[in-house]
Amino acid sequence: MTGIHKRHWSGDKDRPALALHCMMGNAAYWGPIAKRLNGRVDLTGFDMPGHGRSGAWTPQADGTDFHTAVTRIAASFIDRPLDLIGHSLGATVALRIAVAAPDAVRSLTLIEPVLFAAAPDAEQEARDNVMSDHLIHGRASDAARGFIDIWGAQPFDTLPPSAQQTMTEQIGLVVDTDATLAKDRAGILREGGLESIDAPVLIIAGEKSPGVIHRIADALAARFADVGRAVVPDAGHMLPLTHPDQTAGLIGLNLDRA
Repeated sequence: MTGIHKRHWSGDKDRPALALHCMMGNAAYWGPIAKRLNGRVDLTGFDMPGHGRSGAWTPQADGTDFHTAVTRIAASFIDRPLDLIGHSLGATVALRIAVAAPDAVRSLTLIEPVLFAAAPDAEQEARDNVMSDHLIHGRASDAARGFIDIWGAQPFDTLPPSAQQTMTEQIGLVVDTDATLAKDRAGILREGGLESIDAPVLIIAGEKSPGVIHRIADALAARFADVGRAVVPDAGHMLPLTHPDQTAGLIGLNLDRA
């Protein structure tokens, strides 16, 4: 793992915030969100290893997995309580941090958290099995296509060839996170963990997202002390990119609650 590219949008220095992007994305898509928040928070983001302008992800000598590595990078940006915002994989990293250090979180906004262990789903398990089979048999582009066609902002085959190539190279990271997302190897769902978060939590989902997302939101919401729910009409999984007005507005509401 080499250099991590940091992104920053200036705002209220007394209101630091950290935003964590999705798998196969990069922190640049928080720019339109930051613009709409209009300086209410001093927002920082970073490109995860193997994403955006950060260096490639390489297996760690100590055996650290990708999700753990990203969590440690994110935690390194926290030196006082802040507003923590995450989307998809980034939402699971945000949640992992909040469970481990609830005092570090002023507010927690979870956009489409993909913590599948919270709501086991046969359809999602079938998708994971198909993806794994593609990779085992050297069909990485088919694996990427199947993933993006469900979770992306547009169908894989409509993307530029360069984007298709990048996503094909990244698809192995999706499988590498399975132990955390589907089996909760990190213990995010441990007894008393979610309940220990006393900061206001907001869970945001897209109306057209896969059903498992809404079931995950149900399962998580039932355990938080202070939680709000929102569904963005006509939106899918990539709503920070496709619906920045609504996404920023909802984040703002949770900032107000803190």
